[in-house]
Order: sequence, then C-alpha cells, then structure tokens
Amino acid sequence: MRPALGDPSQHFFMTRSVARVMGLNLYEDMQSGRLSAEAYAAMVTRCRGCALVEACQDWLASRTALSATPPPGCCNGAQLSALRPQTVPQ
Repeated sequence: MRPALGDPSQHFFMTRSVARVMGLNLYEDMQSGRLSAEAYAAMVTRCRGCALVEACQDWLASRTALSATPPPGCCNGAQLSALRPQTVPQ
C-alpha cells in the first residue's frame, strides 16, 4: 500500500525553503522559463512522499548561511542542484 502524502502546504514551503537556502528563487526560475509550473508541482509532490521530513526540517533549522547542496537524501536534490547557476571560469 502506498503511504499517504504529506500536507501540500507544508511541503510547498519546505521545497521553497530548501531552494532558498541553496540560493534559488523558484518563482524567478518559473518566470524565466528555467522551471515549468508542472516541474515545480512535481517537486512538491515528491517532497510530500519523502520519508526524510524530520531530517529536512532539522537541516533547514540548522542553516545559518547559504548551502551549495541540498539536505542529504533530498528527493529533489538533483533537480535543485541543476537549477543552480553555473559559474563560468574566466
């Protein structure tokens, strides 16, 4: 049996919070076309099904500075990392 999904509102804010700690603004990424509304909704849905909610909340609470990486085991980690701006060496 499939486990119940978590509260949509809570996981929307958790997804957005992890992104912000990583220096991302998902709203701006949607406005620029780098992230579709469907992809954002899929990220929130994946977060809702994640078993690491407490670990993620602890990770968010412990952040005092921006982090280049998502919390360990983040189900959206690869997608969030892909949205990070790539620096071009000069």
